[in-house]
Amino acid sequence: MHSNSLDLYCAGASFWHRLDSRVKLIITLAYVLSVSLMPVGAWPAYVLLAGFVFSVAVASELGLWMLVRRALLALPFALAALPLLVTTPGPVILNISVGKWLLPLTYAGLERFLSVAFKSWLSVQMAVLLTATTCLPDLLVALRALHLPGLLVTSVGLMWRYLFVLVDEAMRMLRARESRSAAGKGRSGGSVVWRARVTGNMAGSVFLRGYERSERIYSAMLARGYDGTIRSLPVEPVPAAQRWVAALAIGVLLVLLVLGQWM
Repeated sequence: MHSNSLDLYCAGASFWHRLDSRVKLIITLAYVLSVSLMPVGAWPAYVLLAGFVFSVAVASELGLWMLVRRALLALPFALAALPLLVTTPGPVILNISVGKWLLPLTYAGLERFLSVAFKSWLSVQMAVLLTATTCLPDLLVALRALHLPGLLVTSVGLMWRYLFVLVDEAMRMLRARESRSAAGKGRSGGSVVWRARVTGNMAGSVFLRGYERSERIYSAMLARGYDGTIRSLPVEPVPAAQRWVAALAIGVLLVLLVLGQWM
C-alpha cells in the first residue's frame, strides 16, 4: 500500500488546481528564475515576491501553514551558504573566535547569507505549491510539453513510483520485525547499539529487496510492450484564458525583477 506521507498532491477544486499543468509549471519556473536573478539585499522586492507566492497559496486553498511547513525543507540546504558570513569582505560586525582562528562576521556577508536563505525559501514554497496542486501524471505531461528529454522525464516518473516500492518493502520488514521482536509496552526490545545495528541491516536488506522487486516489475513492463517510452493520450492545447493568466503572471514577475534590479 502506498504511503500517503510520500504523496505530496492535495486534491482540490480551487482556481490554481484547475489551471493547466503546463501553465502552472511555466509560472513556477518563471518565479524561481525571477527569485534567482534578484540582487542581494533587495528586501522590498523580496517582500513583493513573498506576497506573490502567498497570493497563489490563497488561490489554491491549501492554507498558508501547510505551505510554510513544507517549505522548511529548504532551511538545512541554506546552511551551505554559512561561509558567506565570514568570507564576504566588508565592514566587520563582530569577530568570532573558533579555536586559533578569528573569523570576521561582516555586514555584507550577513546580508548575502540572509538573501540566499530567503530566496531559497521562496523558491521552495512555489515548488511546493506546484507539487501539491498537480498530480504526477499531469506534471510529466507538462515536462514533455516543454520538450525536456524523454529519457529524463521517464526517469523522473519511474523514480517517483519506485519510491513507493522501497517504502512498501520497508513497511513489510518493519511488520516482520515487530512480529518477531520482544519489544512491548515499557520495553525497548534491545540496547541502542543493538537497534542501530538492526536498523543498518534492515536498510541494506530494503535496498536489495527493492532492487530485486524493481527487476521483476521491469520484466513485467517489457512483457507488456514497454520500449522506454511512456505513452499518453494526445494533449489538448492550453485554453486562451489560461494563456492570458500565464502572460499576466510572467508580466508581474518581470516588473518585480526590474524593480529589484533598480533597488
